[in-house]
Amino acid sequence: MTSLGKTSPLPPRLAILFLAAGEGSRLGSTPKALLKKDGDSLLKRFCQTAQSLSFTQFIVVTGFHAQAIESELASIVGDLRLPISLVSNPHPELGQSSSVRVGLEALKENYDVLLISLCDQPNIGKKEITALLNQYEQRKSGTEIVMPMVGRQRGNPVLFSKKVIDSILAIPGLVCRPFMNDHPELVEIFSTDNLAYIQDVDTAVDIFNLGLQRL
Repeated sequence: MTSLGKTSPLPPRLAILFLAAGEGSRLGSTPKALLKKDGDSLLKRFCQTAQSLSFTQFIVVTGFHAQAIESELASIVGDLRLPISLVSNPHPELGQSSSVRVGLEALKENYDVLLISLCDQPNIGKKEITALLNQYEQRKSGTEIVMPMVGRQRGNPVLFSKKVIDSILAIPGLVCRPFMNDHPELVEIFSTDNLAYIQDVDTAVDIFNLGLQRL
C-alpha cells in the first residue's frame, strides 16, 4: 500500500534484441535458432518466454538462414500474437558484432533497458531474465550494464541501459563488447551459479549434452 501523494516507481521499459543471424558453421551450416528442445525450436521457446514478460519492442536479427527463421517466426507470431520486428543483417559474414549493430540501429526510443540475447541458449527462460532485471533495478549507483558471470566465465543475456546504447550508437561501428571493455566501471557483475547463462550450442556434442534435436 502506498501513501497518499506517493506512487511506486514504474519498472524499466524493456526492449529485446534476439540475435539469430549466424551461419552455425561448426554444425554444418545449421540455424541454431531452429534447433529443437522438447519439440519446440529455440526461437519459439524464447518467444514464449518473452510473452510472459512486459516489453515495448522485440527485434530479431536474421542473416545466413533468414528465410527459414522468418518462416518459423511467422508461425510463432500467428500463434502467440507477439509484436516482433525482423531486421536482416546484409553482411552476416562479418560476425556477431555486425548483427548487434544492425539491431541497435533498428531500436525505437520507447525503452529504458535493452536485453541482448543469443539464439543458442536453450535454458534461458523467464527465471533467468527476471533475475537479471531484478539485479538491474537494484544495481549500484553509476552502473548501467548488468552482465551475468558464472565463476570466471562471462554469460548472456546482458542488460544495457538506454543511456549506454545511445552512447554506443553515437560512434559509427561501435558495439557493446568493446564499449564494456573500455568502461568496466559501468558494468555490474551478476554473480550466479546458474549454468543457463553460459550454456550455448557450438558443436554436435553441445546438441547432445543439452538434449537438443536438429530439424
